[in-house]
Amino acid sequence: MATLASPNLMSGASSFRPTLVGRQQAVSTGHYLATLAAMRIMDRGGNAIDAGVAAAMALAVVQPDLVSFAGVAPTLIYLKSEDRVISLAGLGWWPKSASLEALRQASADGNVPDGLLRTVIPAAPATHILALRKFGSISFEEAAASALELARDGFAVYPLLARNLKAVSARNAQWRSNAEIYLPNGIAPNVGDLFRQADLARSISGMISAERASGGDRDTKLQAVHNYFYKGPIADSIADFHSANGGFVTKQDLAEFETPLEESIHASYRDYTIHTCDVWCQGIVLPQALKTLEGFDIRKMGHNTTAYIHTIAEAMNLAFADREAYLGDPAFVNVPTRALLSSEYAVRQRGRIDPQRAFGKMPSAGNPTGSEHRFTAQAQLLAARGSAAAMSPDTIYACVADRFGNAYSATLSDTSIDPPTIPGTGLAVSSRGSQSRLDPSHPSAMAPGKRPRLTPAPAMAFHDGKFFMAWGTPGGDVQMQAMLQVFLNVTEFEKRVQEAIEAPRICTKNFPDSFAPHGYFPGRLLFEENLPDVVAAELQQLGHDVEKIPMMPGVSGAVCAIVRDPKSGLLSAGADPRRESYALAW
Repeated sequence: MATLASPNLMSGASSFRPTLVGRQQAVSTGHYLATLAAMRIMDRGGNAIDAGVAAAMALAVVQPDLVSFAGVAPTLIYLKSEDRVISLAGLGWWPKSASLEALRQASADGNVPDGLLRTVIPAAPATHILALRKFGSISFEEAAASALELARDGFAVYPLLARNLKAVSARNAQWRSNAEIYLPNGIAPNVGDLFRQADLARSISGMISAERASGGDRDTKLQAVHNYFYKGPIADSIADFHSANGGFVTKQDLAEFETPLEESIHASYRDYTIHTCDVWCQGIVLPQALKTLEGFDIRKMGHNTTAYIHTIAEAMNLAFADREAYLGDPAFVNVPTRALLSSEYAVRQRGRIDPQRAFGKMPSAGNPTGSEHRFTAQAQLLAARGSAAAMSPDTIYACVADRFGNAYSATLSDTSIDPPTIPGTGLAVSSRGSQSRLDPSHPSAMAPGKRPRLTPAPAMAFHDGKFFMAWGTPGGDVQMQAMLQVFLNVTEFEKRVQEAIEAPRICTKNFPDSFAPHGYFPGRLLFEENLPDVVAAELQQLGHDVEKIPMMPGVSGAVCAIVRDPKSGLLSAGADPRRESYALAW
């Protein structure tokens, strides 16, 4: 295999794209139109939360294959005036009438079945509206203007969207409501075609009309938008469709849903503090792996050397083994969060890493509390065959920082191909039940009112107590791994954020995948081909099952990030060319 030239050899630059730097504001999202939507809001005086919500809703329109307007939206918000990080738990729970037994009977393979039955309550609309109510300054109409325009008037189909819709055209064809949107004239759209979503535009317009028609103050008007979705015409359409087609969601389920406001979870790494959402998502994997790495001289190992890649892969393997053993909805599962993030536990985990030998299979979970109460299913795991490089089916990300010092970080998700679209609404309601398990002993076992263990997980970092970084990515189980490597590229190897994002990455697959059917590839390590061949060979000798993947592949995620310089206060923004991500700064 020929060695690929690095960007600096080809152009004198350290990255294919420049790092964008601004004094006042910065945005990075999974699509350039969403990034522009956010910048428009801040140019008119809105704050980071206003702009982030505008970007999030726009992303649900321009990337409907990857994220649904009625999907999930785990969100972190930093308020400079209060100097605190708030988590909006943008994940719905299983309907009250859902049951483990009903899902088992409908399942052909022991996993949560495809289609309508994996629907959980849609959380994204409630999350966006709550963010505006509590922390924003503009109306829903202003925040949704770009999303409405893009849905009603259309946008140009881009390569990733065209490829994805063609790949799933047979799946979309099985539901008339999906085919009407995603197979116009009976075929998937081509690159450059104008793509409209008239039903979704009507749903957004209805929410705007509810705000306009409501009396009272801004808060009351935003509550009217929430009620239109969760107690009004949209809720009626969702509940009626489920009732007519054997689904679980009822009008009462929707009417009772509210997005919880929570404290973030966090842990230190050297002079940094890493914040993520709580253990109903996989966010803890990132700070836990960093805590394990804290005792190694990462910088001395050298960037992307054999020693470095081996060490970070093994730290992630340990964290993912704990994810499998412990993580679940904390309202139902007693997760030892504090112990998992403790320095004492990190020391013990660090000692399990052999510099001369890879685990070769998923290691046993650690024991942070000394308790024997943990899920142990390793004996039941069956190794998957073939390539582990399939792209995760959904998710996108957005981050914003404003001139007031606030920041927004949200990972939006839920594919349009998993469930049938609710006729007349343009909404594919959250199918995140696919990440629950039907084994009652598993911490993410399905139960009515319980949330599945979510992969989308945004992050923020603080340096010496001051906002330093907001970042995230799509990619399922790749998310925490890509985010960890970009963070270390910035902090340990002092790369500018765009260079840090573009640098070649690895990804371990040495644990059960979060998505059904939960494929497990013992010892597998995905390895981007512009990493040195000699490193791949040495990792193979250590016991890693190395699988080479192309340079900058979509399967490696699409990290978007904003970094604030601790000295100058300047905001640097970067976006991953592995997909259609884009950044702007002013």
